[in-house]
Amino acid sequence: MVSLIFLGAASLATAATTRPTEVWNKTQTEAAGIVWRGNFTDGTPQPYEYIKDADLPDELDWRNKDGVNYCTMSRNQHIPQYCGSCWAHGSVSALGDRVKIARGGSAGGNAQDINLAVQHILNCANVGSCHGGSVDGPYQWLHQISQATGTGISYETSNPYMACSSESTEGLCPHGKWDCSAENVAKTCSTFPPEGSCLGLNHYPNVTISNYGSISGQAAMQKEIMARGPISCGIDAMPILKYQGGVVTDPGSGVDHVISVVGWGKGNDSEGKGYWIVRNSWGEFWGEMGYVRVQFGALMVEEQCSWAEVGTYTDHNYPCYEGGENCQA
Repeated sequence: MVSLIFLGAASLATAATTRPTEVWNKTQTEAAGIVWRGNFTDGTPQPYEYIKDADLPDELDWRNKDGVNYCTMSRNQHIPQYCGSCWAHGSVSALGDRVKIARGGSAGGNAQDINLAVQHILNCANVGSCHGGSVDGPYQWLHQISQATGTGISYETSNPYMACSSESTEGLCPHGKWDCSAENVAKTCSTFPPEGSCLGLNHYPNVTISNYGSISGQAAMQKEIMARGPISCGIDAMPILKYQGGVVTDPGSGVDHVISVVGWGKGNDSEGKGYWIVRNSWGEFWGEMGYVRVQFGALMVEEQCSWAEVGTYTDHNYPCYEGGENCQA
C-alpha cells in the first residue's frame, strides 16, 4: 500500500500570506505511485483529435444543455470540519455529471443525480488526504479497482462525506477510523445498540470507469467537455478566496486547488474573450451559487485537467435488508 504524502511545515507556516496548497506536485504525485498526467484509453480517437476547432460553439453549459441540467450538486469540502480534499471533490463532481449525462440520454434528460462518495476515495485510494492530493490520482485509482474487481466508487448514500482522512486530528475525525475496511467503503446501521449495529456491505451501488486521461489547453478542454461532459482541473485559488461575482482575469501564479469545469461562456469585453464556468467545492454560499467564471487563460485553469469515461453504473440494486444483514461483508 502506498503511503500518503503530506504537505510540509513550510507550506503551513506561510498560511497567513499564502493559501496552503491542496495539490501535489510532480515529485509528490510520482512518489505515491501515480503517473503524472497519465492516460489510459482503449485506442479509440479522442475528442481533441476528431472535433475541429471550427465546430466549437461560442457557449456551452452542462447546467442548461437543451433546457436540461446535467450537473450534479455543489459540494462543500470544509464541513463538518476543514479538509483539503478538493482534488477528490473535483473528480467526483465531474464524474457524477458524466453519469447523469449517460443516464439522461436514455431517460429523456430527467435522470436523477447519482452523487458519488468522496469519503470512499479518502478512505481507500491512497492518492491524497485532507492535507492535499493529486489531480490525476482519483481516476487512476478508480480505473484500477474497476478493472481488478468490476466494482467502483460507492454512492454517497452508503458512505457520506465526513471530511476526515487517517491523519486528521480536527473535529470528529479522532473519534473514527478512516481505513479501507468494508464499513469505510459502504455501510449501514440497523438500529440503536445494543440491539443493533453498523456493518459493511458486500453489495452496494457503484460507478466504474473504462478510460481516463489528462489534457491541457483551451481547445482540448473544450472538445473534451463538449463531447463527454465536465472535467476536473487545477486552479490558483488565492485570487478567488473573496470572489463575489463576475469574470476573473487574474493570470494566476500556481495551481493550489482543484475544481470542475462544466462549460464555457462568451465574453462581453472589448477583446471578446470567453470564460470557463467553474464549479468549486466551497458551498453555495460562496461565489455565484458555488460557481466562478474564469476568463480563458486565467488562474492556471488550462494547465492540468483530468477526465474519465463512465464504464458502468448501478441502476438496479441488489436488494439488501434495511439493516444490511443479507449483504454483510
